[in-house]
Amino acid sequence: MNKKPYLQTFPNSEGYFGKYGGAFLPPELIEQFKDINKAYLTIGNSHNFIMELRDIRKHYQGRPTPVYYAKRLTEYVGGGRIYLKREDLNHTGAHKLNHCMGEALLANYLGKKKLIAETGAGQHGVALATAAAYFGLECEIHMGEVDIEKEHPNVIRMKMLGAKVVPVSFGGRTLKEAVDSAFEAFMKDPENLFYAIGSVVGPHPFPMMVRDFQSIVGIEAKEQFFEMTGNQPDNLVACVGGGSNAMGLFSAFIEEPCEIYAVEPLGKGTKLGEHAASLTYGKEGVLHGFNSIMLQNEDGSPAPVHSVASGLDYPSVGPEQAYLNRENRTHAVAIDDDEAIRAFYDLCKYEGIIPALESAHAVAYAMKLAKEKPYESILVNLSGRGDKDIDFVEKAYPPENYL
Repeated sequence: MNKKPYLQTFPNSEGYFGKYGGAFLPPELIEQFKDINKAYLTIGNSHNFIMELRDIRKHYQGRPTPVYYAKRLTEYVGGGRIYLKREDLNHTGAHKLNHCMGEALLANYLGKKKLIAETGAGQHGVALATAAAYFGLECEIHMGEVDIEKEHPNVIRMKMLGAKVVPVSFGGRTLKEAVDSAFEAFMKDPENLFYAIGSVVGPHPFPMMVRDFQSIVGIEAKEQFFEMTGNQPDNLVACVGGGSNAMGLFSAFIEEPCEIYAVEPLGKGTKLGEHAASLTYGKEGVLHGFNSIMLQNEDGSPAPVHSVASGLDYPSVGPEQAYLNRENRTHAVAIDDDEAIRAFYDLCKYEGIIPALESAHAVAYAMKLAKEKPYESILVNLSGRGDKDIDFVEKAYPPENYL
């Protein structure tokens, strides 16, 4: 009997990738999430749903996004060939709209009235507000006060798109607390609300569902790269917070003979609280309804985390990312704040592309890898553009210090 392809094998029916995943939910939400899973497996595979989503991607999102050979950056590094999958050119400026339009379309089919979610860097919030406007749904976005200050342009965009932005003022006031706040609000009215989780995290079926919606990135990249070069890439590189952009790219190549690098935020250092490198320094634990690898205090509670990139500032990682790393299919590597900022400016200078700080982590590692592998190709998922970050970067890391 032929072995089923990886994407048809994982997760299993209970939402597990090996021992990671599942759905750890309060009793009153168990049936809600089972209904979402059933709807996704039926509606999500129907001809009408698929055709409508394809139409949205082509005529509204502007897909496919291109693969681009970063010639000047490659020459500057002096090593392996660096290519960029330009998700920064996707409508709203990041990969997030790929799953937000899918989730909103599913919510619309289910008759939900309102979308609710968390956001860190604001890219998921902007994408979900966009999807809500497209389908005529209400939208509520929970965002930590620290991130509201750092990512002010995205806060304005969300409000202009009609979303209600709820500031989160407890705890670290960043992404983890935003998830807590949004989930608490969702529990008050799960019949009418659809919680559109912003990454490959959360209870089953969201890690699977978000991966599937994001898989368009890898599907396109595989075909485009082969058309450009006649080969498949030797190496894949993507930043990982929760891991949605990474799974989008990685999903098409898991069974291909290439090396895959999951780039985590090393922040200011290796001490607990200085970084958000879950795969590198974490251990098994349950957070936000799923079992994965997470950064923990001695009592098992989520540890404080830090990254210059708000979208990577999360103390855990998607269960599929944990599984692939523990199976040695991916390599967990880390880039610190300063390396990410330098890559941010290098991409500006040599390619005329302003990347999101999240994406700059992947670019920074690709530049390192290019020196180690001078005759190989490296495909980076440039997951977002840096419009949201320019005010913060200009103030905290002035360009005259880097250019």
